[in-house]
Amino acid sequence: MLIRGAELDGARVDLRLAGGRIAAIAPSLAPAPEEAVAEAGGGAILPGLHDHHIHLNAAAAALASLRCGPPDIASLDDLAVRLRAAPGTGWLRGIGYHDSIGRIDRAWLDDHGPDRPIRIQHRGGRMWVLNSRAMDLLDGGPADGRLVDGDAWLAARLPRNPPDLRPLGDLLASYGVTGVTEVTPRNDARDWARYRGAGLRQRLLVMGTRALDGLEGAGALKLHYHDHDLPGLDALAAEIAGAHGAGRPVAAHCVTLAELMLTLAAIEAAGPMRGDRIEHCGVAPPEAIDWIARLGLTVVTQPHFVAERQAAYRAEVAAADRPFLYPLRSLLVAGIRVAAGSDAPFGGIDPWAAMAAAVARPEGLGPQEAVTPEQALALFTGRPADPGGPARRVAVGEPADLCLIDRPWAAARAGLAAVRARATWVGGAVAYSTIASTSPQSRAAAAERRRIDNAR
Repeated sequence: MLIRGAELDGARVDLRLAGGRIAAIAPSLAPAPEEAVAEAGGGAILPGLHDHHIHLNAAAAALASLRCGPPDIASLDDLAVRLRAAPGTGWLRGIGYHDSIGRIDRAWLDDHGPDRPIRIQHRGGRMWVLNSRAMDLLDGGPADGRLVDGDAWLAARLPRNPPDLRPLGDLLASYGVTGVTEVTPRNDARDWARYRGAGLRQRLLVMGTRALDGLEGAGALKLHYHDHDLPGLDALAAEIAGAHGAGRPVAAHCVTLAELMLTLAAIEAAGPMRGDRIEHCGVAPPEAIDWIARLGLTVVTQPHFVAERQAAYRAEVAAADRPFLYPLRSLLVAGIRVAAGSDAPFGGIDPWAAMAAAVARPEGLGPQEAVTPEQALALFTGRPADPGGPARRVAVGEPADLCLIDRPWAAARAGLAAVRARATWVGGAVAYSTIASTSPQSRAAAAERRRIDNAR
């Protein structure tokens, strides 16, 4: 394929893709016989974006789930109306609930929801709220219907119908995403095989349990502990050392300061390994940032959380801690490798919205942590196995994983939230396109584009 008239480093260029790589870049290239040509129209050509932290099954299921919390729902009255209006008679699956709209439980759902089994997931991902119909079908559950840390219990009782991941992959491609890192803690070899065979267009790295040791495309061992169930220091250090001995780094969920400080102490005791990651880094005062830097760790964070959850953070986080929420600039200044991921479905999936949030932090929630548009873009252009390391480049010989946006970079950097991808290539193959092309497949591509856009 020939991409004609794209902006690269401020200049108009043509690019030829062949054999899965960028074969040529020049001010002007003549089309080869029968070569497909895509007219870029001066839009910037960028490395394809990589979502370094996503839950694929949950994100795919969320596409067919009811939004039950902010910003879509502002009150319990709103939620009651939405639940009663939901079509269907079988299981009703809701997502995104937060107590800020009011407390719900089994009795509330019985009184205000439709007469069908209902399960609603809290925004944080750790709690489901069930109604009586659901608990009857599941043959159990807590008396108030608020099931905490019960995903395994729930999964064992629900029919195993894994969601189709292809619509999610199409949606990601429409944002310019060419790769994902799946981070669900319980991933085992069966999950790994399913992800790889799911028909995703994106390149894939899979974190999970020690069952992934030695598998191609396996990422870090995911450590997923919370304040209420933190292991002892020696036990956590031994778990980390075991992963390192198998050649795998660790990726530790650290939303609270207690989770972070224990993790840092355990990594220090075990000895850090290149690729060890802190996921989220939700609260990090200067002394914690210094410790992360000394250990040479990577931070994979969610800059959009501060924008999406600012009302809850203002209400629930002590004023003294707010400057330390989801730091960015401080990490970069300390020399720490930093990357970003959506954490979808628990955060917004649009990487351009996340970049915009990284550039313009809300007042009172660490505005000093804002970064430049170029730094924000780099959060999503690191290599899958080295997030936050040197960004991938648009250069001859590099893999043809590319994102063409709808404007030059100078315009894009002035309004990242408004940026749209015009085309996405993975290994030189079109994953998404809004561009008229001379390709014999152009009509099929246009139909596919319309289908994806209608699903967004």
